Amino acid sequence: MAFLAAVGQFCATSCVATNQKICSGLVSKAVQQGAKMLFLPEASDFLSETKAQALAMTSSLEASSFLLHIQKAAKEHALWVSVGVHEKSEITPLLYNTHVVVDALGHVVASYRKVHLFDVDIHHGPRLMESETTQKGSELGAVLPTPLGNVGLQICYDLRFAEQSIAQRQRGADILTFPSAFTVKTGAAHWEPLLRARAIETQTYVVAAAQVGQHNAKRTSYGHAMIVDPWGTVIAQCPEVSLPSIALASIDLDVLGRIRTEMPILHHRRHDLYPHLGSFHKD
Repeated sequence: MAFLAAVGQFCATSCVATNQKICSGLVSKAVQQGAKMLFLPEASDFLSETKAQALAMTSSLEASSFLLHIQKAAKEHALWVSVGVHEKSEITPLLYNTHVVVDALGHVVASYRKVHLFDVDIHHGPRLMESETTQKGSELGAVLPTPLGNVGLQICYDLRFAEQSIAQRQRGADILTFPSAFTVKTGAAHWEPLLRARAIETQTYVVAAAQVGQHNAKRTSYGHAMIVDPWGTVIAQCPEVSLPSIALASIDLDVLGRIRTEMPILHHRRHDLYPHLGSFHKD
């Protein structure tokens, strides 16, 4: 049986109210087009202009007006929603980059704090030091049941580290999801190849929502939100515009099962030579 997934794309700013309104519109559009779940980008609540502004604007998940708005919209439309937000840390002055899943009753059913932080200084490209504002997470992303199948939670830069994707596949993931805000330079070079690689090597669907366009004077995102099937084919992609948009594709677990049966790579892994990643845990 197949169900529709919707992947979203928009240009967030430092105005939470505007971002809420945009996301509500994408929820409505996804429902109107028959989707069972909508995937929104990383930092959908806001993209700040300064580090100090980001820290000042961040609250706990329970106190987040943006997240409460998403919960209300999800319940009103009976739609599951995956969304990236900022979360205040209780133990450090930093924040968490968090991926939240809200069910069709409006309940937060899972959250994941990004474990790989984007600290890069690219020649003739962006310099972004996420660790200056963000505390890295300490646990691998959960794999949770949804109307589409079992979804593994990750965020943006996690995409470059195949280990977590393989571990989630071994824990039963049918779908990997990467809410993102890729830079233009790294996105143009690596975004699609990485998404397709994760889909192929894990034989999962990959859903990657994306920020797009110029958020402020210092930051622009690549966009190209897309859905990739377990064979590595891009089956849906948002247009190359900054206007809010969604793209839809069927998540067909029968197709996924056939691909895994015909090429059972999970059973061909040499765990006598390297670790079974699904068994990784904290010491």
